[in-house]
Amino acid sequence: MAGGWTRDGAVHEQIEASIADELHRLRARRRPAGESRTTCADCEEPIPAARRAALPGVTLCRDCQEERDARRTSRGGPDRRAPKDSQLR
Repeated sequence: MAGGWTRDGAVHEQIEASIADELHRLRARRRPAGESRTTCADCEEPIPAARRAALPGVTLCRDCQEERDARRTSRGGPDRRAPKDSQLR
């Protein structure tokens, strides 16, 4: 176990803070609200009633939403899977 430069539990606290930050970011994302559209905003296909009931304020059909979600890029950040000594150089 490494020691000397950090106090006990510092790494655990850093991990917990990273998780809390990510949860806060996900919860803060804008979510649709209000009345749902009956047709998709992108392709004008009808949005099924079950989808409109499950997601209030929905504006896209399932196919168009999946396409948008696939285009999103991941946020950057340190590669936590890399060996630690490579980050110390």
